[in-house]
Parts: sequence; structure tokens; C-alpha cells
Amino acid sequence: MTAPVLLIRPMTVADLPSVQLIERASFSAPWPPQAYRQELEANRLAAYLVGVMGDEVVAYGGIWLMVDEAHVTTFAVHPRYRRRRIGECLLLALLDLSVDRHAREATLEVRLSNLAARRLYEKYGFRPVGIRPRYYSDNQEDALIMTTEPLAGAAMRERLARLREALDAAPAPSTAPDDTLSPTEPAQHAPGRDPNEGVA
Repeated sequence: MTAPVLLIRPMTVADLPSVQLIERASFSAPWPPQAYRQELEANRLAAYLVGVMGDEVVAYGGIWLMVDEAHVTTFAVHPRYRRRRIGECLLLALLDLSVDRHAREATLEVRLSNLAARRLYEKYGFRPVGIRPRYYSDNQEDALIMTTEPLAGAAMRERLARLREALDAAPAPSTAPDDTLSPTEPAQHAPGRDPNEGVA
């Protein structure tokens, strides 16, 4: 029997129960279900993707396109499926989506203490550009603002092409849950909530 491959596609309303399960497993202050429905149905600035293996939604992420900037608003992988390059595939898809929507750059916030998230973002061309003091309501931790180089620039295009080639050459993510794996990929959430408290 052929193992299911990771498919990344636009999020739909039908995906929301699965998205909410991942949301609650990843964050201490999850968005309520109606927030994602409103994002899908009413927010013209928003675009959301899901990662699906077989019939199971295993990851999701989204951006807001504000003028020419793509802001990563949410990013999470189900805890049972972390450390399988799913987060990397999803992040690359979000950057591709940003390019398709003619964003000049992508940006996000991450906890200063979340070194795993920062390493992944740096790998994909994000660099620190500032601090949002006391951004996280649970412990008043500062957020590090990270922004990419110009997405259409030669350096960023070469970086993404190289990373895409490496992902394509790597073994496909496994569908068999392995709870012994420690999570290292990040989760990212929108302004006004607690982004990056979990890992994905």
C-alpha cells in the first residue's frame, strides 16, 4: 500500500474542525472556531493553507497581505507530526503564496526565547529587524520581528530554490505518529494573541 504524500492546499470551512484540534493542541490561547471561519469568509487580506496526509489535516498556516507585505499570521503542525519537515514544506508554500500575491517581503513575530522557531525562520531567509516589547500576554515576553529579504531578489530566489531542492530530495514525511519525537518546528500566530508559544 502506497503511503499518502503531503498535499498542501487552500484551507476550506470543512477543514476547521481539524484545524481547531491542532490549534488547541498547540496554543494555550487558541483562536475560537468562528475566528477562522471569519478569516476564510470575510477577510479579503487573508489566505490560509492546510497540509493534508491521506484524509488527515496535519498542519495549517496563513498570511495577511497588507499592501506589499505578507504577514505570517498563523503556523502550526499537529504535535504528533512534528520534526518531519512538514513545517518546512508549509513555510515554503506560504512564501510561494506570498510571491504569487506580489508581496515584496514576508514578516512575522516570534518569541525571543523560541530558538527552534528562529532557526527555522532564519533558514528560510527571515532576519531580525526589531522588537515588540511585552508582546505576549501570558508572560509579557518580547517578540522578535523578523522579515525576509525582497522575495523577488536573486538571493531570496536562490535560497528558496536550494531549500526546495533539498526538501524534494528528502524522504517523504511519514504518516505513522511517533510521540517520542521532540518538537522543534515553530508555531506562529497573529497580532493580538500569543504567537509562537507552541512548536509545530
